[in-house]
Amino acid sequence: MALKVLVGCKRVIDYAVKIRIKPDKLGVVTEGVKHSMNPFDEIAVEEAMRMKEAKLVNEIIVVSCGPAQAMETIRTALAMGADRGIHVEIPLDQMDTFQPIHVSKVLAKLAEQEKVDIVMLGKLAIDDDSNQTAQMTASLLNWPQGVFASKIDKTDAGLEIIREVDGGLETIRTTLPAVLSADLRLNEPRYATLPNIMKAKKKKVVKMKPADLGVDMAPRIQVVSVEDPPVREAGQTVSDVDDLVAKLKDKGFSSA
Repeated sequence: MALKVLVGCKRVIDYAVKIRIKPDKLGVVTEGVKHSMNPFDEIAVEEAMRMKEAKLVNEIIVVSCGPAQAMETIRTALAMGADRGIHVEIPLDQMDTFQPIHVSKVLAKLAEQEKVDIVMLGKLAIDDDSNQTAQMTASLLNWPQGVFASKIDKTDAGLEIIREVDGGLETIRTTLPAVLSADLRLNEPRYATLPNIMKAKKKKVVKMKPADLGVDMAPRIQVVSVEDPPVREAGQTVSDVDDLVAKLKDKGFSSA
């Protein structure tokens, strides 16, 4: 039986951009800054495409939550080969308070509406590094989860997933439907070809708001302060071990 996959794609500040903190220290500057699809979400789209090419999946739906510019992210995923898109519109001035719990509720509602078999996400977004959305989506749906996946295989009973853990690799088996999140080594995403970029412009994208899905947008977390990491001090050279020990004592790192 061919499967239906829902893939989440987040629009984030491009990984090559130098981040600047807002003057009020409540976030980062996003105006006039290059954005692109979250790299881990690209991996998720690619994996869904490979499953489709293997005749395991018959439809890939991509969803992105964000302002009007999020449509560019959806079109990128459609150019990679996804079939249709859903744009959940979030006003630009509400993006700072749009949190993983809201995304999880949106994805859970869409998964139920679309009757999908797999929700596929990147393991985290490179802007907030939350690493929460896949896990909370699985909890809301009461579905099994395979997060930090570095290999995914279809089995008669569901899926076999090799996932990256602190001690190495862990192999798990899940039934379907399930929620998955892609790790860095799962695959290498393809580049969209010009013909596919042109085809993507004609693919269907449905627009909706969180309220259409019954999602409460009240923030659950308050950002108190966002700050640059401390500047690293320059290193010092020492002449011998005694000199090293003396400097460590001066800095309070050694009592010997």
